Amino acid sequence: MKRPAGPGKPAVPEPEPVSAPVTPVTRRTRGTVRSRSLDATTEPIVISTIAAAASVSSVAEAREPRETLDEITPPAPSTLTPSAARTQLRAAKRNRRRYERDEVRRFTWRSRRRKRTWLVLGSALAGLIAFVVIGAYSPLMALRTIDVIGTSRIPAEQVQKALAGQLGTPLPIVDVARIKRELASFTLIQSYVTESHPPNTLVVRIVEREPVGLVQTEGGFDLVDAAGVVVASSGERPAGFPIILAANGPGHAGFTAAAAVVRSLPEEVRARVDTVTAATTDDVTLTLAEGSRVVWGSAERSEYKAVVLAALMVSYPPGTVNEYDVTSPDSAVLR
Repeated sequence: MKRPAGPGKPAVPEPEPVSAPVTPVTRRTRGTVRSRSLDATTEPIVISTIAAAASVSSVAEAREPRETLDEITPPAPSTLTPSAARTQLRAAKRNRRRYERDEVRRFTWRSRRRKRTWLVLGSALAGLIAFVVIGAYSPLMALRTIDVIGTSRIPAEQVQKALAGQLGTPLPIVDVARIKRELASFTLIQSYVTESHPPNTLVVRIVEREPVGLVQTEGGFDLVDAAGVVVASSGERPAGFPIILAANGPGHAGFTAAAAVVRSLPEEVRARVDTVTAATTDDVTLTLAEGSRVVWGSAERSEYKAVVLAALMVSYPPGTVNEYDVTSPDSAVLR
C-alpha cells in the first residue's frame, strides 16, 4: 500500500505488517510431556518513515552548537612591555639563586654543623683565655694577705715582713724566685710551700729545722739539725739534747750517721742520752746519763734497734747494766 505523495515528493510505500512466528510451548508434567502451540498472533509494529526522519532531524539540531563561528572570538594576545620583562627576569634570577642556596644548604649541613661546633669551642676557649689574662692583671686579684703556717721558733711576723714586697702584685704572677731569696735568710726554715688562694691571699707553709744535738764550740754550744745547720747558739748547754762527737765535725759521714741514730730514738730514750760518738758510719756509740753504754753499730735498721733498746731498758734499767749491744737487734747482748 502506498501513501499519496505530496507535491514534488515521490510516493512512499506503506510498510508491510510483520507477523511474529508461532513458537510451540512444551510443558513438562510428571510422567508425560505435553506440548501446546500458541495460536495467538501479534499485531505488527508500523514505523512511519516520516516520523523517523523528523526525530533524526530534531536530534541533529540538538547536537549542533548554538553559537556560530562568527560569534566565537579568540582571546586577545597579551602584550609584554620591556619593564615587565625585566621584572620577570629579576624574579626568575631570584628564584634560581634561592633554589641554588637551598641545594647547597641541603648537601652541606654536616660540614656547617662541624663549623658551628668548632666555632663554639673556639669562642669558649678564647673567652677563657681572655678571662685568665684579664684576671691575672686585674686589681681584683692583687695580693693583700700573706698567711704563714708551721712556725714555732721563727716569728710569723718576721716572715710576713720579709715578703711584704709582694703585696699589690697580681696573685697569678707573684715572683716565686724573690720569695725564695727572702726566705733563704731564715736558717731555721728547712723547706716551704706557697699556696695561692684567690682572690688575694698567699699561704706560706714552713717546715722548720729540727735540732738533733749539740756541737761543742769554744764559745759554748751550737744546736744543730741533722744536716749540721746551726739552729741556735748558747753559752750554756741546753737540756734535752745529746752532744755529738763526730770525726771532722758536722757535714761528714760520721756526723750524718750519728744524727740519723739520734733522730730514730724515741723521745723517752733520747732524753737519757748524754753523748753520741761516731768515728765512722759503722761504729756509732751512745752513752747514757746513768753511765751505761749502747753499742749501736751502723745507722741501718735504726728504727728496729731503737725499739729493741727501749724494751731492754724497761727490763734492765740503765745503771744495772754496763752495756747494751744492739748491733744485731735480733740477738741483743747485755754486758
